[in-house]
Amino acid sequence: MISHSIDGAARVAGQHHDPSESSDRKEEYETPFSIGDFRSYRVKVNPTQWGVAAPSTSEQFKLRSHAHKPRALRWDHRISTESARRTGSTLKSALKHLKNPDVISLGGGLPLSDYFPFKGMDLAVPAIHQPGKHRTEPNNSDSLHTGKNDLADGLGIYDLATALNYCQGNGSAQLLRWITEHTEMVHDPPYADWQCTMTIGNTSALDMALRMFAKPGDYVLSEEYTFATAVETVMPMQVKFAGVKMDEEGMLPESLHDLLENWDSATFGGARKPFLLYTVPTGQNPTGATQSAKRRKDIYNVAQQHDLFILEDDPYYFLQMKPFTAGSKVPLLPADNIPSSHLLDTIVPSFLSLDVDGRVMRMDSFSKVISPGTRLGWITASHQIVERYKNHADVSTQGPSGLSQLALFKLLDEYWGHAGYFDWLMYMREEYTKRRDFIIEACDRYLPKTIVSWNPPMAGMFLWLKVDWNKHHNARTKQMTDIEEEIWLGCIKHGSLVARGSWFYAESGKNHNDMFFRLTFAAAPLDKVEEAVRRLGLALNEILL
Repeated sequence: MISHSIDGAARVAGQHHDPSESSDRKEEYETPFSIGDFRSYRVKVNPTQWGVAAPSTSEQFKLRSHAHKPRALRWDHRISTESARRTGSTLKSALKHLKNPDVISLGGGLPLSDYFPFKGMDLAVPAIHQPGKHRTEPNNSDSLHTGKNDLADGLGIYDLATALNYCQGNGSAQLLRWITEHTEMVHDPPYADWQCTMTIGNTSALDMALRMFAKPGDYVLSEEYTFATAVETVMPMQVKFAGVKMDEEGMLPESLHDLLENWDSATFGGARKPFLLYTVPTGQNPTGATQSAKRRKDIYNVAQQHDLFILEDDPYYFLQMKPFTAGSKVPLLPADNIPSSHLLDTIVPSFLSLDVDGRVMRMDSFSKVISPGTRLGWITASHQIVERYKNHADVSTQGPSGLSQLALFKLLDEYWGHAGYFDWLMYMREEYTKRRDFIIEACDRYLPKTIVSWNPPMAGMFLWLKVDWNKHHNARTKQMTDIEEEIWLGCIKHGSLVARGSWFYAESGKNHNDMFFRLTFAAAPLDKVEEAVRRLGLALNEILL
């Protein structure tokens, strides 16, 4: 377990040296190590590891031994027929022999980098330890340069010649090392054989996971309102969602237990009892709900009782905010003045950090905190599950874009480091707290509170509005969804686009008596956010009052 002190140091307690490990690995685990000095704790890596399409695993890059922890459970009884038949890529597996510098490859279709029409890449990024300054001082940035042959010239371990070529399905070793370290620092999974592998985003990771576990006719458990794209992802697979009741903290563990304990196959078209649980536990999309630490433990306990496998989709994890206080004008502490370790001290523990069994596949992404266009994320799960995932990726999506991997490596590993990235996340947290507070104050000014209510979100980028549609003059004769559409079209008429709550039903065939609309406070400048809320208020007053 890692605990983080105010100066950004991390202390590793209760761990012992594994004599089977490389002698280069740090032996004294009781000594505090600084997040800012993580490089001195890295295991030495053979330079051939950084070559084109070089195979790698997280085990090579963990900062300390995890051998004292138990190993994960096996999931052979849950793996789908499709996944069990996948053996990965024969061609990619052969590339391991290129670690021998004397081997000349005529066996793989790796093009010669001489014919890549790119000579270099320069990135202007916010100066280190000043992540927010680019808003007020546009020129306060640094430039990161990558040449085509930096690796061969001894100028770096990752260059364009490597990044622009093929890579393994789990991504480049260079960026995988940073991702593994980040996961170890933040989540410290409590079992030994955890691994990471890169993805092209959480939606793709979910699609892959469903192919690995589900079969036609299955049900996947989720919150009763869930990510619309997740529902649309499973439909062509002939898989459906079964919604679990929610409150302001998200999924209710007692509702989850009751649904499983009393599962009636006949009611669900002959479907077997579900074993996959899909959840967005932090800043849930669409409701904005965040599960407390106790709530997560209770849900995990239900998963243990019913042998569930949890798909933890958590792109908003680092957008956890301070509580909203109505009318508060207390200025937020500038992110630059807050130690980076403060973030790790205040965020809710992940399911991965509670996972003593290896029954969680956590999906992380840079989409909400760096850029969605990078199309780069990663999963963390047991070695067995990560190998299954990699076998799928090697023959389908393959690795993420080489340019994205290289850009993120230059920023996160070579320049910011882990402390710099945590500083950036603190800045993002403060910015999203301001935005959350702003939209709530705008709603308080412009929306008719006799028919609209909301709970301030504690994370993410969404505000979930509940609308009393029974005030509509045709409420007795019209369907709720018809009135919802009328309001939605009225908003568009007034120039404000919001998301309809019915888009997020886990089970669209069920009767739903409550009406909701989802607003985002992330997508527009604040003055535009205020104007959009004002226009929404006009539409609601016009249609319902």
